[in-house]
Amino acid sequence: MVLPEVIKVMNNKTDTYDVVVVGGGAAGLSGALLLARSRRSVLVIDSGEPRNAPAAAAHGFLSRDGISPLELLELGRAEVRGYGGQLMEGRASSVARDDVGFTVTLDDDRVVSARRLLVTTGLVDELPDVPGVRERWGRDVLHCPYCHGWEVRDQAVGILASGSRAVHMALLFRQLTSDVALFTHTAPPLTDEQAEQLAARHIRVVTGFVESLEVVDDRLTGVRLRDGSVVPRQALVVTPRFVARSEVLTALGLHPTAHPFGGEFVAADATGLTQVPGVWVAGNVTDLAASVVVAAAGGASAAAAINADLVAEDTRLAVSAHRNLPSGAPERVSASVS
Repeated sequence: MVLPEVIKVMNNKTDTYDVVVVGGGAAGLSGALLLARSRRSVLVIDSGEPRNAPAAAAHGFLSRDGISPLELLELGRAEVRGYGGQLMEGRASSVARDDVGFTVTLDDDRVVSARRLLVTTGLVDELPDVPGVRERWGRDVLHCPYCHGWEVRDQAVGILASGSRAVHMALLFRQLTSDVALFTHTAPPLTDEQAEQLAARHIRVVTGFVESLEVVDDRLTGVRLRDGSVVPRQALVVTPRFVARSEVLTALGLHPTAHPFGGEFVAADATGLTQVPGVWVAGNVTDLAASVVVAAAGGASAAAAINADLVAEDTRLAVSAHRNLPSGAPERVSASVS
């Protein structure tokens, strides 16, 4: 997908911005919007491959419930451009420190510089290795009751166990439908407590290895087990392993942290500031469970912290320049705003 009205940066030419945002999803665009409204020079680098692209609609975003994920991003890009923010199509391959702050190199060797970085590169969903799961992902193979649960209410829903979250997910979807089946697949045996919880909520437990999904007329109709039996299901919930897309940060010494519930994320404080001064993260790269609206809020929060940090630096530089004025020399005030 080609981003509209992207800026063109020639090879071997480095442009400097107050903030470069790496990743143009909900978190990155929300951060860029707030920064642009604060009259910061901001560039968003995005490859145009949002995690939720397979989904027909995004839900839970107040005033935008049910909107196409791609339409939401188009609206966000237009808003960022409206305040002077710039967009660049491409993929950031590495980041390094320079005299200004940071140099960002793209995979086609374009280079830009930034005083601060906001990284919102999201995560990768590592799906169960079951034939049909990836092909149905985002349609009738789901992972979040809040993103897609309403759409499968009162349907026959299966939960494919692949970790400790499976029982929890089964209980969450039981709130939406009375017909829930938990496929134990390759998961460890249920504890007595888990088995009792499932039985109390009338959730069926299906033992045996899941062989594949059954699809008729491009619709999920069931789950086939290795013994050949098919359990009719209209939707299947999986529990992917979430892995932050953090490769671009490796050269700065930032490495992902193992999450207690599985997966990897980039650790940060409440504002999104990482262990590397000047580098913030927001969205799924640091919050694996963040929905679209939560990711957007994280981007805005990080952007506010970044702007405050830049204001503090600008003020320190101004005070230093003021103190170094020759005695009796008129003070010059710049009319530009950065």
